[in-house]
Amino acid sequence: MQAPEFYHSHRRPVFGRNCVATTQPLAAQAGIQMFQKGGNAVDAALATAIALTIVEPTMNGIGGDMFAIIHDGNKIYGLNGSGKSPKAWHHDYFKQYKNMPELGWDSITVPGQVAAWADLHKRFGRLDFANLFNPAITYAREGFIVPMAIADIWQKQSDRLFKQPHFSDLFMIDGHAPKAGQHFSCPIQAEALEAIASSYGRSFYEGDIADAIIDSATQHHGMMTLSDLAEHESQWVTPMSINFGQHQIHEIPPNGQGIVTLIALGILERLHCDDYPIDSAELQHYQIEATKIGINLLYKHIADPDMMDIDAKNLIASDRLDDWANKIKTNTYHISENTLSKNHGTVYLATADSQGMMVSLIQSNFDGFGSGVIIPEYGITMHNRGSFFSLENEHPNCVDGAKRPLHTIIPGFVTKNNKPTTAFGVMGATMQPQGQVQVLYRLLKANQNPQTALDAPRWRIEDNHIWLEKAWSPTFHQDLSHYGHRLMEKTYLDFGAGQIIHRLDNDIPSYICGSEPRRDGLALIY
Repeated sequence: MQAPEFYHSHRRPVFGRNCVATTQPLAAQAGIQMFQKGGNAVDAALATAIALTIVEPTMNGIGGDMFAIIHDGNKIYGLNGSGKSPKAWHHDYFKQYKNMPELGWDSITVPGQVAAWADLHKRFGRLDFANLFNPAITYAREGFIVPMAIADIWQKQSDRLFKQPHFSDLFMIDGHAPKAGQHFSCPIQAEALEAIASSYGRSFYEGDIADAIIDSATQHHGMMTLSDLAEHESQWVTPMSINFGQHQIHEIPPNGQGIVTLIALGILERLHCDDYPIDSAELQHYQIEATKIGINLLYKHIADPDMMDIDAKNLIASDRLDDWANKIKTNTYHISENTLSKNHGTVYLATADSQGMMVSLIQSNFDGFGSGVIIPEYGITMHNRGSFFSLENEHPNCVDGAKRPLHTIIPGFVTKNNKPTTAFGVMGATMQPQGQVQVLYRLLKANQNPQTALDAPRWRIEDNHIWLEKAWSPTFHQDLSHYGHRLMEKTYLDFGAGQIIHRLDNDIPSYICGSEPRRDGLALIY
């Protein structure tokens, strides 16, 4: 499929009072159906998220993790739905590996997504929990037509996983990945969702699904146990935040990487570079350098917060941000000290309702379909989030038992004077904070509308290179190279996928919404 050009958008933002924006139109429709039934933004978000596990299996699944930020109109809340490693894991066991494994049971931590669905609904949901599953169950049982970007990613994932047990039988058609326009169904996933819906999620951790998960682990020498599943709990957390102009930017605290966004934007706020044209090499150089500092600090310090060697709040303290801002010069560039993960297996969605509630939600299998482990009785793909642990014995993120790994998925949120203004996110592994920095700067500093901010060309830091989309002009390439950056062009799939819902300055809650043009999704209103 030919990579499209961007920025000269053929889309327009949409306006409404009840909104859903995500990467798959059928999932967005599932959320809209909940609004039609009288549900709120949380009901819509959950129905969308559940549907995405079926209609976008290349990026998430039932056996993944989930993070969310919710503003109920009065207060902001954070939910960390990531799980710990099996208690039996020990770093000495992993010395047999040169790198953390990406396939099999030695890459799987307890999936936290299903519990997070239930916990989010218990606190904020309005409709019956089981109703939220109906669209996804229908898509699983009756099937759906595979769209273009998903088909492209499905092919790449099938090349990686076709030899894994049960993958070809469940997720390929006649030995091939589904092509764009083909019909695909996986009816046994409907059974999994029905069991989760009827048990308020507990079947995944203590019932028949849990038994099937541990049977698979036992058969393949995995160390996960029933007690690992049964003892899992979601974490309600207070989002971390910084001031950015007149706004406050909020991110889930560690073990997530949202702190990279906060560090980079905090530095940029001190560089006073708002007078540069938004598409200039000067401004983009400053953004790149500020983001590199955040990434370097991420890989040095961030892990399960119980294991970190520094309080994360210290990394966004004013004096530290001042010092890092002073290190950035117009004629120099920093070396990125880390080899960044190129994995991508994440979906992002945003919802908002006419009562002023807004939701920013992200869920993930980490690398496409995940670990290659499939629970055959239910068609559940298990994520490989554990592969993001470190093998370095003294590192805060060193692999060990009963420990959450460093996590890539980050929902974002913006407030102004403690009032909700924006639910946003850019999925795509280590592209996520990089994309957030670029999109937010356009939205809040350049006053671009949400769709234009998403349409704009992006850069990506990878292994001491700067990847650029083709839509950047030749002049921009030349100007940016003068700063010493090593530049490469990559395809549109390498630059993440964002959604934005932004509240309008009206007397009643109402919104302007944009959806990522690099994927198949839509922003829908009701």
